[in-house]
Amino acid sequence: MSIQTSKEIRSIVTNEGNIELSIVHAEIPTPTENEVLIKVEASPINPSDLGLLISFAADLESLTITGSGDDSVASMKIHPGLMGAMKPRLDQSMQVGNEGGGVVIDAGENAKHLIGKTVGVAGGAMYSQYRCVPAQSCLVMDDGTTSAEASSSFVNPLTALAFVETMKMENHTAMVNTAAASNLGQMLVKICKDDGVPLVNIVRKPEQVKVLKDLGAEYVCDTSDADFMKDLVDALVATGATLGFDATGGGNDGKLPGQILGAMEIAANKTAKEYSRYGSDTYKQVYIYGGLDQTPTVLNRSFGMQWGLGGWLLTPMIGRIGMERFGQMRERVAKEITTTFASHYTQEISFEEMLKPEIIKAYAKQGTGAKYLVNPHK
Repeated sequence: MSIQTSKEIRSIVTNEGNIELSIVHAEIPTPTENEVLIKVEASPINPSDLGLLISFAADLESLTITGSGDDSVASMKIHPGLMGAMKPRLDQSMQVGNEGGGVVIDAGENAKHLIGKTVGVAGGAMYSQYRCVPAQSCLVMDDGTTSAEASSSFVNPLTALAFVETMKMENHTAMVNTAAASNLGQMLVKICKDDGVPLVNIVRKPEQVKVLKDLGAEYVCDTSDADFMKDLVDALVATGATLGFDATGGGNDGKLPGQILGAMEIAANKTAKEYSRYGSDTYKQVYIYGGLDQTPTVLNRSFGMQWGLGGWLLTPMIGRIGMERFGQMRERVAKEITTTFASHYTQEISFEEMLKPEIIKAYAKQGTGAKYLVNPHK
């Protein structure tokens, strides 16, 4: 190869209490016998990327930019009370970007058959122009699939599929999802429609109701509607959903997870045969899998004693599912990447644009339906 270096985005927390984003030039590695070298052509900015990219501790109001072009550095102060949580990564220049899509341009002896293939990969450090990864980590796409289409083939699609697997493994028959108009939420609507799984969708705006209804969603509840709780209870009675997935963590003034549990309890009691001072005997579970809203989670204990609230993460869930089933899920994603698992983006941005103040503040908001796609070669 004539190209010797690859531009990539780095994030570092300094001893001075700042987090800095910059563009660096790194040497392109040569793939070993079981590796491939990918020309990364697209990589999304997911909420899961932001914890490393700008961290939960950054003060966006302190954002400053020095330099220009490839020499741009975006700097934000770390909230003093949160600096202790940053100690494990102090002064480490960290590569970022969970997933991406691109074309294999070189390969080791055992992976030559992948040269020229468009692949999706969740290898970390994907905000890079070139990335060397194990061949087995690549999800090979059908001919005609673009790198942009392949770029979101892991985080959202497999999370949505794993929700259904969780439902089955934990003996539920229907489920609730919040921030349901997001790319992930729209995927889940299509999965559940195809697989015959009853789904209750929770959104925050009337226009998001229309988005999901147009996709074929039957139950969509809007938290901004005065009848939200009534609509939610009615949907839970109709579906029998006793499992919820909450992307907000503190949505609706921190009350949303508790509101879901409370509505499940009301729905269960509508069919209860007798009164119990301990509430219904129906077990209700809500998993928080995101932090779109940093408001503290508030529980008003109105849902009996048969309930659970916990965290949910894709990686350990994959271990529970097992590699055989996980492989089947990946195959489905590759086959349906332009339909069921299609993603939509607000804007395609370059590395330089990724460090502009207005764009940093925009993707840091994690707004539903507002997603950025990074093109390392733009």
